[in-house]
Amino acid sequence: MSRKFKYSPELKIKACEEYLSGCFSMLDICNRYDITYNHKKGTCSIYDWLYIYRESGAEGFFYSAKKNKEYSKELKLQAVEDYLSGKGSLNDVSAKYKIKNTQTLRSWISLYNANKELKDYDPKGEVYMADARRKTTIKERKEIVEYCINHEKNYKDTATRYDVSYSQVYSWVKKYNVNGEAALIDKRGRQKTYDEVDELERLKRENKRLKRQLEEKDRLTELLKKVKEFERM
Repeated sequence: MSRKFKYSPELKIKACEEYLSGCFSMLDICNRYDITYNHKKGTCSIYDWLYIYRESGAEGFFYSAKKNKEYSKELKLQAVEDYLSGKGSLNDVSAKYKIKNTQTLRSWISLYNANKELKDYDPKGEVYMADARRKTTIKERKEIVEYCINHEKNYKDTATRYDVSYSQVYSWVKKYNVNGEAALIDKRGRQKTYDEVDELERLKRENKRLKRQLEEKDRLTELLKKVKEFERM
């Protein structure tokens, strides 16, 4: 299955060339081509594209569209240590080690600061294809889902950050969007049927059902009172 990209290589090249021409600002180009611009931080994807363009020219975008870049454990550690020791900004270090974008470097820094191991990575799509990597608690699943949603539903980066599979993250987010946190507690994302539960659970459900009926009846009674009061006015 071919990979889909939010921005085409042709658009990235055009954005870089227009910026380097000096005729347009970053914000102008973002507005022209509907590229996401972070007004709070004053950054956008074009900063990352410029490093690729300066390093490899237009061909760099077509190469990266076909294949993920390979990163060794040693390269990750060196890049993280360079940044943390003040040897360069996120953009500087990313350019030095030919890292695809600053978000990738940020994820390595987060793992490093959390005392999690930085591992070798080869672009074989293991994040996408892998089965469930490890068991997770409800607390972890909630954290993973919240992180993914808050980062524009970037399932791949989320899976890498928390050492789970792409399919796990995708499934949890989908269930969460439909049924909320309850879907993360039940791994199947659904409530057990009446025949699947014991007698105590059945009684609890019946009690809840009767309680809802009473609440609805009370609301209806209150509504009728208000209608009658309104009619007498």
